[in-house]
Amino acid sequence: MSKNAFFDNGKATLTCMVQGDNPDRIKELMEKSAPQGAEAFGIQFEQMDSRYRSKETYKELFVCAEDKPTYVTNYRSAKNEGKSDEQLADELLELAECGADLCDMMGDYFDKQPGEITYDETAVAKQKDLIDKLHKHGAKVLMSSHIFKFTPADEVLKIALSHQSRGADISKIVVGADNMEQQLENLRIINLLKEKLDIPFLFLSGGECKLLRRIGGELGCCMYLCVYEYDKFATPLQPLLKNIKAIRDNIR
Repeated sequence: MSKNAFFDNGKATLTCMVQGDNPDRIKELMEKSAPQGAEAFGIQFEQMDSRYRSKETYKELFVCAEDKPTYVTNYRSAKNEGKSDEQLADELLELAECGADLCDMMGDYFDKQPGEITYDETAVAKQKDLIDKLHKHGAKVLMSSHIFKFTPADEVLKIALSHQSRGADISKIVVGADNMEQQLENLRIINLLKEKLDIPFLFLSGGECKLLRRIGGELGCCMYLCVYEYDKFATPLQPLLKNIKAIRDNIR
């Protein structure tokens, strides 16, 4: 079965995050969200219990996605505690080898930093090498920096351009907005990224103002991250799939 792609939709992809600590729950969320309009699935493997972390499980889940592309993460987490960034990178390569379509690579891989972005030359060289290896496995690479606070436009652009220069296919930056002035500035930053970047981007915001997560795809972001329902694994900031689909469809 040929797969759709994150880049060929002509619109921001509705990516449903299907998080769980076991593969059965992930499959259940895939089955429920597909009829509701999910166009891609996001699996955060750092949430999965270690007993299920195997090539067989990965391949089984990617097959269950059928024609929908898969976006995977392997962040530092409680369940990944004790693992070095090198180990996390090896696991990301394994996910790509098993069929992941888009791999999320933190912008501070190999040199942990606040805001998840490093400019250390040794770490950056390792990142470029990892991106090259992921590409050779047939996966695209999203480089992410979770800042979680309001960030001036020049700093956001600097981070996005650094993602691009390292070979990432998508730049993902998560900031914050605590008032309407900051939210409006974030909307302006989306336009700045559209003008200055040569790769797709995902620009998200937390805080009291979350407008970006609901209309960002209509302004220039390449995808929406949403959830089918809220449980203990779902990210509360990510809106419901059915709501985002309705917003996207009605705006269009």
